[in-house]
Parts: sequence; structure tokens; C-alpha cells
Amino acid sequence: MDTANLTREETAARSAAVAVHSIRVELDLTNAPDPGTTGFPTVTTIDFDATVAETWLDFIGESVGRVTLNGVVQEPRHDGARIALAGLGARNVVVVEAVGAYSRSGEGLHRFVDPADGETYLYTQYEPADSRRVMACFEQPDIKAPYTFVVHAPSGWEVLSNQVVTGAHVDGARQRVEFAPTLPISSYITAVAAGPYVRVEGEWSRDDQRIALGVFARRSLAPHMESEEILEVTRQGLDFFTDAFAYPYPWGKYDQIFVPEYNLGAMENPGLVTFTEAYLSRGAATDAQRAARANTILHEMAHMWFGDLVTMRWWDDLWLKESFADYMGAHASAAATRFTDAWVKFAASRKAWAYQQDQLPTTHPIVADIPDLEAAKLNFDGITYAKGAAVLKQLVAFVGEEAFFEGARRYFAAHAFGNTTLDDLLEQLSAVSGRDMSDWSRAWLETSGMSTLALEEGTDGVELVQTDPRPHRLRIGLYGHEGDRIVRQEQMSLDITAPRTAIDLPFAELVILNDDDLTYAKARLDERSLQTVEESLSAVEDPLARALLWSSLWNATRDGELDASRYLAIARAHAPAEANIGLLSGVIANAAYAVRHFVVDERRGQEQRAWTETTWAALQRADAGSDAQLSWARAVAGASAYDDLHSADLRGMLDGAAPEGLTVDPDLRWQILTALVTTGHATGDDIEAEAAGDDTGSGRTAARRARASRPDPDVRRAAWDAAWDDLMLSNDHLDAEIAGFRAGGRRDLIEGFDTTYFERIGAAWSSRSIELARRLVIGLFPATDSLTLVDTWLAANTAAPAALRRIVIEQRDHLARELRVRAAQRQSAARSSSAVRSPTAR
Repeated sequence: MDTANLTREETAARSAAVAVHSIRVELDLTNAPDPGTTGFPTVTTIDFDATVAETWLDFIGESVGRVTLNGVVQEPRHDGARIALAGLGARNVVVVEAVGAYSRSGEGLHRFVDPADGETYLYTQYEPADSRRVMACFEQPDIKAPYTFVVHAPSGWEVLSNQVVTGAHVDGARQRVEFAPTLPISSYITAVAAGPYVRVEGEWSRDDQRIALGVFARRSLAPHMESEEILEVTRQGLDFFTDAFAYPYPWGKYDQIFVPEYNLGAMENPGLVTFTEAYLSRGAATDAQRAARANTILHEMAHMWFGDLVTMRWWDDLWLKESFADYMGAHASAAATRFTDAWVKFAASRKAWAYQQDQLPTTHPIVADIPDLEAAKLNFDGITYAKGAAVLKQLVAFVGEEAFFEGARRYFAAHAFGNTTLDDLLEQLSAVSGRDMSDWSRAWLETSGMSTLALEEGTDGVELVQTDPRPHRLRIGLYGHEGDRIVRQEQMSLDITAPRTAIDLPFAELVILNDDDLTYAKARLDERSLQTVEESLSAVEDPLARALLWSSLWNATRDGELDASRYLAIARAHAPAEANIGLLSGVIANAAYAVRHFVVDERRGQEQRAWTETTWAALQRADAGSDAQLSWARAVAGASAYDDLHSADLRGMLDGAAPEGLTVDPDLRWQILTALVTTGHATGDDIEAEAAGDDTGSGRTAARRARASRPDPDVRRAAWDAAWDDLMLSNDHLDAEIAGFRAGGRRDLIEGFDTTYFERIGAAWSSRSIELARRLVIGLFPATDSLTLVDTWLAANTAAPAALRRIVIEQRDHLARELRVRAAQRQSAARSSSAVRSPTAR
């Protein structure tokens, strides 16, 4: 039995038998700068009541040295994941002395050495269940307690945790820092960070409440922190949520730290929110990147209430925090910051994630069935986040914004510092809206899949048709030309529930079925509207309308209903004129993906060349210094890994001949150089020269990727071997080896590994952490020309871990979609060719 994979049933039994009064954790991190030291001493003291004679604590680390229960030393019974406790009384104090392991995977206590200055940085990341890699604990969200952290660290380091420092003592090269006890929280949102981080301070106040603000990053990233904007968004968010939730921010301080080699976008640890350093650009950044950062800041801030103050009982109700935070990130961005177009990006990109996830065979209801931790780890997905947020947006349209927020206020008041399920939220929403929310919940939260909306000519006129029928509140926008612009000329509002609804639809050049993006559904364009879009998409004035149109086109392409070449023709015609940088970045990514995955083999070279030429021309025409210029420069570099048309021009950009106004920062330089390496137009010497000039954490990762991208079979084999066998690779370095192995789509260099992949994934899953194993299984899945290999593995491995099978099934579905879309294009081309050859009947 895998005792690390906790189940819902056993944790429910434990929380019913255990009530924790307090937890004290003492960590000795003074040895962290020594690269030869792999672990750190950790001592946990837990004061708890029990109604059973036996239970267990969770701990994964190097060793457990001593367990003392109620003053009596016990022989540690540790199986690698659980510490057995026997002889419990009604009131107990257990002390566990152990050694944790420094992490290179971003799970637990991650250690990073900055090559720029040799300094060591530490931070923790736990969700859903990695606090047990740092301390002995009850690793489940419904056992909350006050935590007191004591940290020993090198003197001169910043030492941070969820609460404020109450005492610090420096003794030569060492310091001891003690923090105030937290309010009751779950183990997975406790946090510690330590290292010579740079601190920028601020403050937010409201009436008698004053909150200290801090922004932290590595010293070498200090010039790139943009702390003033980060603090401004933080203050705007605290203003907004304090008013919206009518519950003062409860966690005392608000620190935000940007950390290296981070697996997530961010994590909502109360009082110490962690973010990926990807949100700090080392040079140029678009406004869309800053908008994404603001959205994430506000997403995490919403968690201070949804998730931290009120927490789901088990991971089945993960959506109770993630869907709400995703919704609130966009809503607060639009309502409280300068990023007023947040819902535009949500419609075009965030919902695309949901649509993709919801069409997989592994899709699940928003309220999911999560039997164990491995299942929980994989449910941080497009359903739990983006679909949940989209459904909440529809709920707001259904019950009204004030009722929605009043329901949230009552929810916080009723369940502060507690744990909840779906029913607890529905109770509050029903009370304030005057509606029974159970039908809405069954239709939207407790089922999977989505409707597809389309117009059809019925016997009595136009009908609005929906597959997989659900109740929708939506608007239909009727658009037409006014001069050289396309604007909305009329709008219809309606509620639908039936598969077919007759509507009186006036003539319009362009009809948008989910205008204003109120509901969650794929919306198809009728043929007249599609022709209007082909000719005039960039003339549509409203950016949200354009977002919906780009989304409709992409969904139809993914579903094989719109020929990929037709989609790419629209992208080539209208993406260069797209004024919204968030939309532009999404369209560029989708177009590049369509070329590589959806275009038939015999047309791929032609379509790739056309796209490469489009990116280069758009770069030349973009305004100097604009976000569009930077976006198209990145697009040129991305396209050039597959087509060497502009290799000489790219070399010139590296040598200083960039278009006027373009900042060729270190990250763009690496993207350009890696493209040249991938197509054989740059050498290993070029890589080493670039690496010497950028000896930073990001630079070393980029250099590793570039080395692995060289178009040489031996190089690709070395990358393959490193990915599977080098257990010292960090999470980011593993990604770099995988990306290099797959660089340029060179199947001729790597197809010999297809069979070996399926031979190795089982062992990798059982021996590596779930984070690293997941990266291997997804990143190295082979893009074969048939489903034979994957189907053979699935048939032969019915007893494989459910989480592993889920990932393989999802990758199979992505491959099957690509093969299906390409086959449909071939069939369409064959029919067209046959029709041309056939004589016309008269």
C-alpha cells in the first residue's frame, strides 16, 4: 500500500477523532548554504485531543530520530510517509524530532543557489500535501490549528513566515527567529522563506486597520521587481475585497515573495504569498504580462477569504476556493485596477483552458470526486479554475451581483476559520437570492461537459440549438458595418433550457451568440457571420466581441469544423491589426499550435512558411517600442525554430541590428539563439558565449535547453537520458531537457524513443515525486502517427495508478484530436477534388 497517498475516507475518520489545540515547528536551516548538506533538522510539537487510542502523523523526509508522546520516548514507527502513534489519551502532546530533505522539485522546502552571486534561497510550497516534507503534521485541510514557527538561519538572511516576528536573536553567524502564532489554518497554507531576499516595504490602511506590506525577491532580481506597481495593485485589491466581503483582512501582514524554480503561478499562504519569478521580467514586458500579474495578485488575495478563512473540508470542494479566486481575479482587476479589460483576456484564453479540459474523456464536474491525494494533485485544472469561474460569472448574471456578494459575506460570517462543502455555500446563496439553487447546482456544478450553441434554419424560422442542454442566460449580439467599423447594432437577451429555441432574429452581418460572454458554452458562427469575420474581424470595435470571435474560431478549428488553413488565413489577415495585446498573444500562440498540430503533413511546410513570413512582416510594421513589436519579435523567434527563413536576420538581431525600439533582453536573446541552434544556424560555441554573458538562474536554464536543442541524434539522446536518469535535475532543468529534446518538431531525431517511453513511465511514476513524474509523462509523450502504442499500453496497464492512467488518457486524447482534425481536412480536400473533377449536371 502507498501510505503517502492519503484517502478521503481515512482522513475524514482522523479529523473526526482528533482536535488540535496548537502546533509549534522549529526548523534549523543554518546549514542550507552548504551544498553537501541534503537535510535540515525539524522539530514539531503538537498539542491535541483524541477520542481514539491510535492515529498517525504525516512526514516524508530523510529520517525520524525521536518521537515523544506525553513525555514518554517511543521507538519511531515511520514507514516513510506516516508516523504511527499509539497509547493516546484524551489530551496529548507529541514531539517529533526528524530530518527533512531540501527539495529540487519545488515540493516541500526548495533550495536554490543563485549563480549570479552564489547566494542560497529557500522557500516552501505545500499544496496539496507537501507540508509533511518539512514538519510532522496532520496533512489534511479540515484539521486547522494555530501554528508557531521558530527558524534558525544564517545571520543577515531575511526569515519570513505567515505571521510577524515576535523575537529575533543573533549569535555570530546564526540567528533565531520566532513568529507569532497564526490564527487557525490548514497545514498546506503554512509557509517559510529564508535567504538574502531584497525587501521593499509599504502599508495599507482602512479606518483603524493598518496592514504592513512587503515585496521580496532575490538580490539579483532587485532591478526588475516593479515593486511600486505590485504594491499599488495590492492596495487596490485590499480596498476592493474589504468593501466587497465586509470582513476585514484577518492575517495581520501581507508579504509577497517572488521565488525561483516555482511549480505554480502563485500560492495563497496567508501573510506570505509566494509567486513565480516569471512575473518579474528581466527586460521588456508587455502590458498583458503585467495584467496577468495583477490578476494573479488579486486571485491570491481573494484566497485570503475563499480558501484561507473558510476552507474546503476535502479536495472534492477545491472549487470552493479556486473557482471563486479565478472569478475574483478577473472581476477585481476590471473593477479596481487599470486593467479594465480583464474579462476580455478571460473570454479568449482562460475559458479556452476550460473548453479544452472539459472535452477530455477525464473531464469531471466542478464539484469533483477526489478519492485521494494523487487525484487531488491532478484536479488543479481547467475545470476547477476556469470553468468554475465562468460558471460563477453566469451565476452573477442569474442572481445579480449584489445577491452574489451578499451570499459571500454571509458565508464568511457563518464559517470563518472553519471548513465547508458545497451545501454550505448553496444555503447562503439561496437565502439571499430567494431562489432554490439546487437545480442550478445540478446543472452546472455537478455535471461535466458543455453546450455548443448554433443557429439553424427550422421549419418555422431561425432556431437557437444547443447540444448537451443546460439552462443558459445569454445575449445575442447583432453587428454590422458603420463606416469602416463593425459595431453592435442590436442585442437580444433570453433564457434557454431546451435543445431548440425558436427566436425572431433580425438580419445582421455578424451574429454573436454569447454576446458579453455571460454563459459557459462554445458558440458557433453561422456561415454569413464567418464570412464577415474573414473579411473584417479586425474592424470589430469592441475587444470583448473580438475575443469571443477569436474564441469561436479556435474552438471550431480544434473540433475540426473549421479547416486549419482557413483559421490560419484569418490569423494572418487580422492578427497584425489586433490592438488588444492580451488577445494578440493568445492568437499568436494558437496560430503556431495550429501549424504544428492541426495542419496536414503535406501542407505544413507551406503553412509554416506563410506564418513565419507573417510574423516577420508584422514585426517590421509594429510601432517602435510597442507591446505589439515585442510580441511579434517573440513570435518570429518561435516560428524560426521550425523555419530558418530569417536565420540571417535573427543573427543580425543578436548582433545589434534589431528593429528600432525593440529591447532584445536576455530572455529574447535566448529564444532567438535557441531557434538558430535548433535549425543548425548556431553552434555550441555560440551557446557557451551567450551563457558566459548571462550566468544567472534563468540563463543557465536557457543554456541547458539550447544545448539540448541541437539537431543531432546524439544530443537528443543525451537529453532523453538526462530527463529520465539525472535525479539531480531541478524542476526547471528537467523542463529544459524535455523542451530541447522536442525542439523544432524533429520527429526524425526522436521517434526511435517512442516505444521506450511507454516502457519507462510506470517506473518513473513510482520512483519520482508526482510533480517531476507528471512533467516526464506529459512532456515526453510521443507525437506518433497512430494511437497503437498508447492504446497498447492502456490495455496492458489497467492496474496502473489512476493518476498516471489519467495523464496518459489525456495525452492520448490530444493526439487523437490532432489525428482526427487532420483526417477531416484530407477528407474535405478529397471531396472538393472529386467535385471539381465531376461534370456538372444540367
